[in-house]
Amino acid sequence: MTASARLLHRLVDEAADRWPDAPSFRFGQAALSYAELARRTDQLAGALAEHGVRRGDRVALYLNKSLESAVSIFGVMKAGAAYVPIDPGAPIDRALDVMRQCRVAAIVTHAPKQADLTAILADEELQAGVRIVIGAQKDAVAPIAALDWPELEVAEGSRRVKTLEQDLAYIIFTSGSTGAPKGIMHTHQSGLAYAEAAAALYDVKPRDCLSNHSPLHFDMSTFDYFCAPLTGACTTIIPEAYAKLPASLAQLIERDRLTHWYSVPYALIQLLERGGLDKRDFSALRWVMFGGEPFPAKHLRGLMELLPQAKFANVYGPAEVNQCAHHEVTLSDLTDGVSPPVGHVWDEAEHLIVDETDRPVSSRETGELLIRSATMMRGYWERPDLNAHAFYERDVTCDVKDRFYRTGDIVEVDAVGSMRFAGRKDRQIKIRGFRVELDEIEAALAANVAVAEAAALVVQAKGADHTPVILAAVTLREDEPAVSDSETLRIAAAQCLPSYATPQAIVILDSFPRTATGKIDRRAICEMLEPAGEPQERKDHQ
Repeated sequence: MTASARLLHRLVDEAADRWPDAPSFRFGQAALSYAELARRTDQLAGALAEHGVRRGDRVALYLNKSLESAVSIFGVMKAGAAYVPIDPGAPIDRALDVMRQCRVAAIVTHAPKQADLTAILADEELQAGVRIVIGAQKDAVAPIAALDWPELEVAEGSRRVKTLEQDLAYIIFTSGSTGAPKGIMHTHQSGLAYAEAAAALYDVKPRDCLSNHSPLHFDMSTFDYFCAPLTGACTTIIPEAYAKLPASLAQLIERDRLTHWYSVPYALIQLLERGGLDKRDFSALRWVMFGGEPFPAKHLRGLMELLPQAKFANVYGPAEVNQCAHHEVTLSDLTDGVSPPVGHVWDEAEHLIVDETDRPVSSRETGELLIRSATMMRGYWERPDLNAHAFYERDVTCDVKDRFYRTGDIVEVDAVGSMRFAGRKDRQIKIRGFRVELDEIEAALAANVAVAEAAALVVQAKGADHTPVILAAVTLREDEPAVSDSETLRIAAAQCLPSYATPQAIVILDSFPRTATGKIDRRAICEMLEPAGEPQERKDHQ
C-alpha cells in the first residue's frame, strides 16, 4: 500500500487496480470481484453524497449478512461518513436507540429488514434526520428519499471526499452498564493500523480465503472485512443458517478452501462436536484464531488433534483497541480447567499492569491491563463521562503525555512472561464472545413495574461444553399485581435486551440474601441458582 493510502476505503480501489478479477467477498453462490466491489462502492458513495451525506456523518447499516454488507462498509466510508452497524436481531427499540444516539443521516438496509425498518422510521425524531434510505422501496419509507439496490446498480459513481486518516470510520455499539449501549469510535488510522498488524501476524496473502463468521456489529468482523482488501485475499461471508448447522458449516469451509478462521470458541466447539470434521478436507486451513471468551482445554485439544496442519491463536483485545495480544497455542499449553494464556502484547502496542492506585505491580502479581496502541479507539461516542475514566495518562515531558486505555481486565504474568486472564475489574462478562454488562441486565429487569429488585449472574452450565449462561433473580413489589410466571418477566426483558444478554431463566424470590453491609449477596444467590444452569432448549443464543 502506498504511503498516501492511509484510508480504509482506498484498500478497495488499490486491490481493484492490482487484482481486478480476483474475488473480494463471497456469499452463498454469489461473489464480487475487486473491480465490481470498487464500482459498487463508488455508486453507493455517490448516491449518499447526492442526498446530502457529508464527511463526519453517520450511516446506519441495518441488514443481515450479505454481499451488500461489504458494499455498505466501504461505500459509506468513500462518502466520508462513518458506518454504524446495527444488530439486525436486536429488539426494535434498541436498534432505534442506537440510530437516535448517532443521529444517523442515512440508513442502508435490504428487503428482509423492511418491516422492522418501517416501524423504526415511525419515530419522528429519527425520521427528521434521515436523508436517504438505501435498499428500500420508496413507498415503504416515504417521505424519506429511497433507492433500492437494483436502482443503485445504474447510479453514477462517487464524488471524491477529502477524508483524513484521523477522521471517523466506524462506530461499534456495545453493552453499557447504565442500560444504554455505548459507541466505540474508530478512525481510519486505528482500523488500518489493526488490519496491517493482523495481516502481517497471521500471514494473510493474495488468494487466501478468510471466514467472516461474526456479524458486523461484533468487532471481530473488522479482521475479515479490512485484511482481505489490504492483501488481495477473499472473504467468505458465512450465512447465519450455516452458523446454526455445524455439518453444513464444515462443508462450506472445505468447499471454499478457507485459510483463516476467526470466531468465538463456541462456534469451534460446535464444529468439533457436530461438524463431522474427520470426514472433511481442511488442508487449506493455516490459522484457527479464537477470542472473546475462554476456550475449554479439552475441546481445544480435540480440535488441534483433528487439524494438526493449522496454527491456533488465542487472540486478545477489547473492541476499544481492536487486538493487542496474541498467543500461539500448543498442546503443551493445555491443562483441563485452565484457559490458554493471553500471551504477549504484540509489537504494535505498549502495556502497563497496574494496581488500584495506578502503580505498576511487581512480577507475578495481578493487576489491571492498560494498553497504548495505534489501533486504539478515539473514545466513546458523546460520552465524556466514560471517556474521563477510560484512559490513563502518563507524563513523558512537561507537555507530552502517553495515553493508555484501561481494559478493566485483571491479568498476571506467568513464569515465562506470558499474560494470563485473571478476571474483570467490573461486572462485565462475555457470552458467546458478546460483551455483556450484568448491570445492564439488572436495569432492564428493574424497569418492569412489577419488579422491586433484580440480580443478574453468570453460572457455568452443566453440559458438555460448560458454556456460561446468564441467570437472574428478582423480588416483586407488594403494591403491584403478582407475576405468577417468571417466563413473563423473561419475555419482557427480551424486548429491550439483545438475545445473548437475555437471562436463560429468572427466579422469583421472596427476598434477597444480604451481606453484612446490607448489599445484595450475589454469591449466595449464585449458589441458589446453580441448578438452573442445567442446559435447556434455547433458541436465543445463535
